[in-house]
Amino acid sequence: MEKLLLYKSLLSPQEFSALLQAAKGLKGKKIVHVNSTKEGGGVAELLSSLVSLSQELGLDMEWTTVQGNEAFFNCTKKFHNLLQGEDNSQPDSALLACYENTNKENAKALQNILQNADFVFIHDPQPLALIQHFPERKGKWVWRCHIDLSSPSKETWDYLKPWAGLYDAAIFSMAEFAEPLPCPTFIIPPGIDPFSEKNNALASEEIELICRDLKIENHPFLLQVSRFDKWKDPLGVIQAFQIIKTEHPHLQLVLAGSGASDDPEGQTVFREVETAAANDPAIRVLLLPPTSHKIINALQRGAAIVLQKSLKEGFGLTVAEALWKSKPVIGGNCGGIRLQIVDHRSGLLVQSVAETAKGISFLLQYPEKAAEYGENGRELVKERFLISRLLRDDLSILQNLTKRPL
Repeated sequence: MEKLLLYKSLLSPQEFSALLQAAKGLKGKKIVHVNSTKEGGGVAELLSSLVSLSQELGLDMEWTTVQGNEAFFNCTKKFHNLLQGEDNSQPDSALLACYENTNKENAKALQNILQNADFVFIHDPQPLALIQHFPERKGKWVWRCHIDLSSPSKETWDYLKPWAGLYDAAIFSMAEFAEPLPCPTFIIPPGIDPFSEKNNALASEEIELICRDLKIENHPFLLQVSRFDKWKDPLGVIQAFQIIKTEHPHLQLVLAGSGASDDPEGQTVFREVETAAANDPAIRVLLLPPTSHKIINALQRGAAIVLQKSLKEGFGLTVAEALWKSKPVIGGNCGGIRLQIVDHRSGLLVQSVAETAKGISFLLQYPEKAAEYGENGRELVKERFLISRLLRDDLSILQNLTKRPL
């Protein structure tokens, strides 16, 4: 109950009461979440906090993952890229067969957990096809898509859509991402856990010690935290830094991230970033374990400016994390970042390397503006992007589905 008491101290009485009421209506119901990895990436972080808070509220909620080999994750990474608008080759027939067979095998392994659950949340394309193997399922199934589907490859979406259409409901992070489906569609942005190890308060001495241990000694420093993924554009961040560093000779750039078991491209992008930064001692590239939450917390709190120069972004939890810490954020003008950054109010939205460099220079030149953006951003996150709001919205959907016939 410790975390629940912390939320009670943070939320308004009305918000806290609404959360309790939403949970009360689903006591005794079995709720299961399924995704593709327990570590690495925003979905795993979100589910860890969501399940923990749900259990404190007395809900019977469980989280499990699908298992797959390299070919399976190569296929689903192609899905991810193509659904986000990349103009690339489709998975071949062998990869598609692997995708379908892997879902079939996982359906067998998860039969006991999923068949009799009252509610099942399936996250993203990796386990999407599970549903076809549960024709006699007891409960309601919801597909939760966390990625940007605003301009998907038609061929890829046409392949996946028949499975998505079998669900009782679908959830997207933004209205622009919602593809037409025969089931009810809901728009629910993600949220962060303000009391997790990644977001709770840290003493300034602890922040300094962690940064010093990482050989980050120049202040201020710039920071981007993300998986090493081309959609996060770490190479563009390096290019922007190289444009402005002559004006700010003591400035340092830190690119920090971890891998994820369901992202086979991560190592390739990490090597590209290392190569781009190799000849610049002012750039620190950190490949951290997925459990490095306290280190990420310290880096975000120690940074002068946080960047998330994504080219496509389903939401961007790292933006909300930095805003919660009252940091000025420069974000790519795309996807869910637009929900969190009101340009020149809670941060800066950029569309190019040149705009990123200009934004960094502006915030360094006008620290009072940077502080104002950070404070505005924290209030925005408190109002709209906490995990408590996300859980309340999810539970409201489940209550709505209980009123619909199977």
